[in-house]
Amino acid sequence: MTFVLSVPAQTLADDLADLTDRIEIVEWRMDSPAPRARIDIVVPPYMNAGKIFPLLDGLETGLVQGQSIGYEGISDALPAGHRFANASSVHETSTAELAVALTLAVQRHLPGFVRAQDEGEWTSVFAESLADRRVLLVGYGGIGKAVAARLAPFEVTLRAVASRARVEDGMPVHAVSELPELLPETDIVILSLPGGEETRHIVDDAFLSALPDGALIVNVGRGPLIDTDALVRHAEAGRIRAGLDVTDPEPLPSDHPLWSAPGILISPHVGGASTAMRPRIAALVRRQVERMLAGEEPVNVVVDKR
Repeated sequence: MTFVLSVPAQTLADDLADLTDRIEIVEWRMDSPAPRARIDIVVPPYMNAGKIFPLLDGLETGLVQGQSIGYEGISDALPAGHRFANASSVHETSTAELAVALTLAVQRHLPGFVRAQDEGEWTSVFAESLADRRVLLVGYGGIGKAVAARLAPFEVTLRAVASRARVEDGMPVHAVSELPELLPETDIVILSLPGGEETRHIVDDAFLSALPDGALIVNVGRGPLIDTDALVRHAEAGRIRAGLDVTDPEPLPSDHPLWSAPGILISPHVGGASTAMRPRIAALVRRQVERMLAGEEPVNVVVDKR
């Protein structure tokens, strides 16, 4: 029986063209019924994959390979009989780049310089450094570790928080329960936690109030990690600044007060949207094909409803 892989775009098919002597690759954008009764690996379109999962109902699959790291809501949306793998290994480095970029942009007042350039104004600012700042990583998975690696040359004081205390890769990781003691001694918080009820509004009014005046929040995890109303209040009071790649709600409505709050820099959920994605998603799909052809279990399986 021929091994069948469906991809949502011709570019991914082109990147895997050397596999066609062993497998069949079909393009399926998931905007129409499935092209086969069985597809060994289905790769849905990037972002919002959960909304099109009803098309999998009645289809026989070996694996549904997502293109995002996050998978909240997938268990509810995925029909019975399927298993889902996330795209761990694809977006960590690109998202970490953006986390550092947002941090530097807010610290060094780059949005203000862009506005001044638009007006042809030469305006000097004495800015906050990244060097010597006390940085707290809230989340120490793949993205958190990638952020830590990129911050190392910036001479920061770095600490991490995760669901449980441990020492990992030489980094002392504190438990979430220790946040009240850590926040008053933190200048910059970088969030990379997954979404879901357990992490919803982990950054609330109490969290923000515990931070020193002028602290910076950078969120490259999920929008609902932050209580948006609380953040707006603290930003408008001049207490807290933020660099946000994700927001709640998302997309952010054009009239939302977060757009105009002082000290807020927003990027439209583009952490993984870089040239690094294409070769890395191809490498992951290739790895899954090779493993399944060899009779081995796929990697990154996070939901199994078989």
